[in-house]
Amino acid sequence: MLRALAAAGAPAPKVLAADDTVLVLAVVAEAGSLSSAWSDLGRVLSQLHATQGPRYGWDTDYAFGPVAIANTWSDDWPSFWAEHRLVNNARFIGNGLARRLERLAADLPNRLPRAPAPSLLHGDLWGGNVLVADGKVSGLIDPACTYGHGEVDIAMLEMFDHPPAAFFSAYAKRETGHRERICIYRLWPALVHLRLFGSGYRPLVERLLTDLGI
Repeated sequence: MLRALAAAGAPAPKVLAADDTVLVLAVVAEAGSLSSAWSDLGRVLSQLHATQGPRYGWDTDYAFGPVAIANTWSDDWPSFWAEHRLVNNARFIGNGLARRLERLAADLPNRLPRAPAPSLLHGDLWGGNVLVADGKVSGLIDPACTYGHGEVDIAMLEMFDHPPAAFFSAYAKRETGHRERICIYRLWPALVHLRLFGSGYRPLVERLLTDLGI
């Protein structure tokens, strides 16, 4: 995934060696705060999302700790998001939330574009995974790559950080209806956090579903 980011022109640590137990990366300069590099992050993300894959998904599955993430290739974006990012969590979160999640998943063809550009996504984009030096992004780290709608990365970024206007000016014009889709896309990291860290994240999942009218 780091190699894919680098091949797309995004700054990423060079992979020196890797096997099933060890990952050796080149040292990346880190001497600054993201607050000084929002505009550059917008530029970097725009370049990353300009790299497109053949379909939605990734060539391997992976996991966040015990939470398995399936990336089976698909030609239909709402179906991919429903199956691999939402309803796959239903049996772990209790019947009430599961039923609400399933209702949303069934309605995704009416809420998400069927065929957005399959952009290369970082997949776990938050401030802690962006290294900065001299007012520029020096490295994107800890990716969970897939090819999908670029708004997924922005949804994750806005979950814990507050990108200013300079970021969006450097990124691109936002598409109509993005605000509702951000809630849909933010559900995935919210569900992962609920499964990994417990009930403290349940109110976030509930609030996102309520905001979506579910």
